Amino acid sequence: MRALEITTQDALTGPVLEVLGALDYDTAPELRDLIAAVPLRPGQRLVIDLAGLEFCDSSGLTALIVARNHAHAVRAEIALAAVPDHTLRLMNTTGLDRIFPLLPDREAATRP
Repeated sequence: MRALEITTQDALTGPVLEVLGALDYDTAPELRDLIAAVPLRPGQRLVIDLAGLEFCDSSGLTALIVARNHAHAVRAEIALAAVPDHTLRLMNTTGLDRIFPLLPDREAATRP
């Protein structure tokens, strides 16, 4: 399993974070710290692209909740793109699939 790597890009709808590797107890603080530093304005959509996510535990899910709370605090939207099956199962079990917009890919998530 590869170490966590996060890249940030801008789309017309707002910032896009691409998360690659493992999002777990050891690496989730990196995502939480980055989320706090991402400039996000009201009306924008923060997209977290999980297509390259290899592993996610409860700490990773907590980091995603932190991202959701950050977006809502500034009156922005959030969407998760390309959620892998292993993470989607966790989200279904915990009910998080009902609080996050889940879109099939980055293109769908960044469409205005």
